[in-house]
Amino acid sequence: MARSFAPRNLGRESWRHRLRRKDGVVVLASGGVDSCALIGHMARGGAQVFPLFVKSGLVWESAELLFLRRYLSCLPPAIARRVKPLKVATLPMDDLYGEHWSTTGRDVPGWRAADNSVYLPGRNIMLLAKAAVYAALLGARRVALGTLKGNPFPDASPAFFRTIAKSLSAGLDFPIKVEAPFLGLEKQDVIRQSAGLPLHLTFSCSNPSGRAPCGVCAKCRERILAFRAARIPETAALRAAGLGAMKKELQ
Repeated sequence: MARSFAPRNLGRESWRHRLRRKDGVVVLASGGVDSCALIGHMARGGAQVFPLFVKSGLVWESAELLFLRRYLSCLPPAIARRVKPLKVATLPMDDLYGEHWSTTGRDVPGWRAADNSVYLPGRNIMLLAKAAVYAALLGARRVALGTLKGNPFPDASPAFFRTIAKSLSAGLDFPIKVEAPFLGLEKQDVIRQSAGLPLHLTFSCSNPSGRAPCGVCAKCRERILAFRAARIPETAALRAAGLGAMKKELQ
């Protein structure tokens, strides 16, 4: 009688992921200061960097992706040699977020909005799941993201990163390590320690008009004030953000 089930062949599964890139790391890259600096940080540390951009149906992604590609094309040669071509993946969230400010561009948290107003439910859960699968397929066991000090959201804590790493490793049957090396740093600290990287080519805005940042959202505020705190001259900080008309907001 023919079998109605597939043979198991335990220990010989063709799908089992193998460690092929011991120095490989998948870096979740958004085009913003933190993740772009992280690419350079990992490369300088000797890693083989695989940048990953995940499209989720959010209003700023086209602009971010444009600036991310520009940033990667202008990396210093010593770093660029260790950075692999950008991988662009999709994992829609607009079907769940619905009429949210991140999908519509309406009622975007403004200049004086509290940090917790920019919360996107499950953002890191979704990104890390996608990145871990990519890492396993590559045969690289490290996944990194640029989460900063003081991030108040539930999917941005050291405990969460440890827990999800265990779950991803179990589900993939492959050792995944989640790294967030900037967890003890403010954005201005990241800028200061990233000398030589073209961070002026990065982009952070929740409500861009085409390729131009709005200049009045919470993300624009965070970026501008971080460049100032890093003691980059004000004109350079404004130019880096593309906000030459926003001097009044810094007063």
